[in-house]
Amino acid sequence: MQRYIARRLILGALTGVLVSLLIFAILRIAPGDVALMIAMADGEEVEFTQEQIDDIREQMGLNKPLPVQYLVWMRDMVTLDWGTSLFNDRRIWDEFKKKVPVTFELVIMTVTLATIIGIPVGVIMALKQDTWIDYALRIFSLAGLSMPSFWTATLLLVGGMYFLNWNPRLGYTSFAEDPIGNLSQYLWPSLVLGYVGIATRARMMRSSLLEVLRQDYIRTAHAKGLRYFIVVTRHAMKNAMLPVVTIIGVSVAVTMGGSVIMERIFNLPGMGNFLVEGMNNRDYPVVQTLILVFALWVVFVNLVVDLSYGWLDPRIRYE
Repeated sequence: MQRYIARRLILGALTGVLVSLLIFAILRIAPGDVALMIAMADGEEVEFTQEQIDDIREQMGLNKPLPVQYLVWMRDMVTLDWGTSLFNDRRIWDEFKKKVPVTFELVIMTVTLATIIGIPVGVIMALKQDTWIDYALRIFSLAGLSMPSFWTATLLLVGGMYFLNWNPRLGYTSFAEDPIGNLSQYLWPSLVLGYVGIATRARMMRSSLLEVLRQDYIRTAHAKGLRYFIVVTRHAMKNAMLPVVTIIGVSVAVTMGGSVIMERIFNLPGMGNFLVEGMNNRDYPVVQTLILVFALWVVFVNLVVDLSYGWLDPRIRYE
């Protein structure tokens, strides 16, 4: 087990390095000059010279060789000295500490709602196989898989405004200031972002539970006289949860990326909004740092999911 964890940590570190190299190269290859954009920030009519642009590059370290820039960036990432934004001179680490709770709250609420809704829906679909309830819930889940989250969010805002004269609460209020207002503000983006997760969990739970219910040990449990509820909850559910746990783990990682769209639509000041602003301004330090954080989050979640298999199914052993 220890060897497996060490091997996965090494592979995760290599993945992080490859992602960092990729995003570093893409940002440098992309057209445009960040020094020129900074010089023009005060207005397009302002005159500036080539010497002024060269001074900006010198101050920002953009005139150094690319390998040197990359190594300096990686050193700063490890020491948590993430530098400053090229446009507002704010420390990235300080901004990250302010914005990461906003994104994590959205991720936690989304995954929680998707799990507590999706798994029971999948169980009902499996136990009511080929009934009208099963067909109705399968249509509901198919719609969730078919519609992109940004389109569902747009329908919610536009439809609520034009047909119901209603809009979800926009803007941000911290949980400490107004718990009810904070949760009501996060409810709709969490449901919209979690709709895909609900559909995925429900369909996976249905197919997995149906397969487990046909196993020999389930028939044996019935033959021993155990109640149907006990057979389903104690014997079938645990093994049926294995593929669902994988889906939950993947959704935790994917939801972090999906928060970029939801935060933009519902005006939440999280890491997603921070990333979009950095991309619009070609803010190298901000974009590089946040994308690497997202990548390391995905690696960490996948590791936790893999290790959870051994707890859910004792038949699984890591050699």
